[in-house]
Amino acid sequence: MPRYIEGENRFQSTLFSESLDEYIAETNSIRVIDWFVDCLILADLGFERAEPCATGRPGYHPAMLLRLYIYGYLNRLQSSRRLERESHRNVELMWLTERQMPCFKTIADFRKDNGRAIRQVCVEFVGVCRELDLFSKSLVAIDGSKFKAVNSRDRNFTRHSVERRRQRLEAHINRYLRKLDAVDKEEPEIREITSQELERKIASMEQRMAELNRIKVAVEAHPDKQISLTDPDSRSMAKAGGGSMVGYNVQVAADSKHHLIPAHEVTNDRTDRQQLTSMAEQAKEALSGETQDETTEENEQEQLTVLADAGYYKSEEILACQEQGLKVLVPKTDTSGKGAKQQFTRSQFSYDAKNDEYRCPAGERLPFKSIAEVKGRTVRVYRTFKCPDCHLKAQCTPAKDRRIQRWEHEHALEAAEADLKKNPDAMRLRKQIVEHPFGTIKHWMGSTHFLMKRLPNVKTEMSLHVLAYNMKRAINILGVEAILEKLEAA
Repeated sequence: MPRYIEGENRFQSTLFSESLDEYIAETNSIRVIDWFVDCLILADLGFERAEPCATGRPGYHPAMLLRLYIYGYLNRLQSSRRLERESHRNVELMWLTERQMPCFKTIADFRKDNGRAIRQVCVEFVGVCRELDLFSKSLVAIDGSKFKAVNSRDRNFTRHSVERRRQRLEAHINRYLRKLDAVDKEEPEIREITSQELERKIASMEQRMAELNRIKVAVEAHPDKQISLTDPDSRSMAKAGGGSMVGYNVQVAADSKHHLIPAHEVTNDRTDRQQLTSMAEQAKEALSGETQDETTEENEQEQLTVLADAGYYKSEEILACQEQGLKVLVPKTDTSGKGAKQQFTRSQFSYDAKNDEYRCPAGERLPFKSIAEVKGRTVRVYRTFKCPDCHLKAQCTPAKDRRIQRWEHEHALEAAEADLKKNPDAMRLRKQIVEHPFGTIKHWMGSTHFLMKRLPNVKTEMSLHVLAYNMKRAINILGVEAILEKLEAA
């Protein structure tokens, strides 16, 4: 007989049955899931049926279904049907659910009906990470990434795509009409068959054209000037590497110590320009565990530094962050277009605060002249009348003279720019901190999209992804036994 390790006879009966707990090691991550859910007060979090009804058929306990979902997202099993199958054959799930095996509809409905409560569970685990001292509380990096929605490009319509499709349909209809004219010269038998076929195709295309015209009216009436038919809340967004996709813009604030995620948000804004203040405030609140009204004097002395890329640069957002006591490091963007024309940009004009004037590259003064309102902002205007005689005028401006506008809160932007110059490695550090969580979560999701439709449901799904990510990171850093020991002692 070959010398191999032999298994047990699958038909051998045993006198005493083994308990499920003997199959689960003390270092198994599901023990953290079980302990964490046991500590939650589900009724306070807003879970439906947290208190059972006195009459009617008993339902599954929401704690069991929550355990099931956390396990699923921790092990790349996001589908309710896959979770149902695993509950029948997976020993870990049998232990976690105490051999309860709900159907996929019950599992799916739990996630759909308890979205707000599930999102709050993610916040609760951030509090656990805070108790375990896993946050630095001094430096966070913010970034956004596009995630695909349950909506194909063919089911998304913008002004440009509607017009492009209409032109293509018109070209097809004209081509078929020309063919129909040519068929009239054929033999009667051939003409009859071919003309009927062409007329059916033309009628079908005219029907599609009428549908496109209705969609065009809907697009023009929509505030975002685009509509999605499968998931109405999804939007067509440009991707960083080029091209576009229909999806959502997921915002994340990652802590520098262990790359954990204290705050996240899902939006359908196509850019990051409006997200800096919101994400920075959420991160500050999550790391301190206190709201803005509850902030202690000790916390006010601890300044949180926020890193973000140039896509977040907006004057009002930077000012708002500084007013909240946050130090913001964001590269400034030049949108004037003068650099592309080989002309002097605004950054090449130096400001003299003492005399309240600018100096141009030629050394001429641009004194203060007036105050104006530009796009809802109060600006101070500086100008000189010596431009026509300047030998550098061709490199400066095609206008009669050069004007510089200075925002009334420009000092805040200059302070942020000075802070960034003192930290030349800030953007490299930002990549190391925040791009790791996005890469990990997208790897777990695979080449797929969100499974749910509409923004509130997508927020719920993303919260489960972030909860699973934070939990796995905490287990990898401390280990199961250390986590349970620290939390039981707390």
